Amino acid sequence: MEWSSLYVMQNQLDEYIASQHYLQKEDLFHKKYLALLTELGELANETRCFKFWSTKSRNEQSIILEEYVDGIHFILSLGLEKGYRNEPGTINTESPNELEQFIRVYDACNAFYHHPSEQHYQELFGEYVRLGELLGFDEQAIIGAYREKNNINYQRQDEGY
Repeated sequence: MEWSSLYVMQNQLDEYIASQHYLQKEDLFHKKYLALLTELGELANETRCFKFWSTKSRNEQSIILEEYVDGIHFILSLGLEKGYRNEPGTINTESPNELEQFIRVYDACNAFYHHPSEQHYQELFGEYVRLGELLGFDEQAIIGAYREKNNINYQRQDEGY
C-alpha cells in the first residue's frame, strides 16, 4: 500500500491540531500512544472477537472500518513524531485469527512504547496492517475511510471538539 499521501495528510492534521491548541513545543508521544491503545480497544470492542460471554454479533463493517482508521491516524502520527515512515514489505502474513492479531498489535504497541526504534515502528505498522486484512479491509477501503475521517477530524477541530 502506498502510505506517503496519508503521511502528508496526517502531518498537516497534526500541525493544524498543534496550532489550534498551542502544542507546537510539546512532546505528545505519550498521549498519542495512549490514544492508539484506546482506539485499539474501541476497535476490538466493535469486532466483539473477545466477548466469549455474549451472543450479540459484531458491529457493521463500516463502523469497524471507521474505528480501524482511527488507529491508522495515531500510528501515522506516532511515526511522524519519531521521524519514521512505514517501509514496504514489513507486513506480517501469519496470524490465524483476529483475537491473536489484536494481541500481536498490543504487544507491538508495547514494544514501540518502551523502545521507540524504527524497527519496532515497522513491526507495529505491519501488525496493524495485518489486522486490517483479517478484518476484511483492502487498500482502497482503508484509504477512502482514512480520507473521510481526516475531513471529519478537521471539522471537529473547527467546531471545538
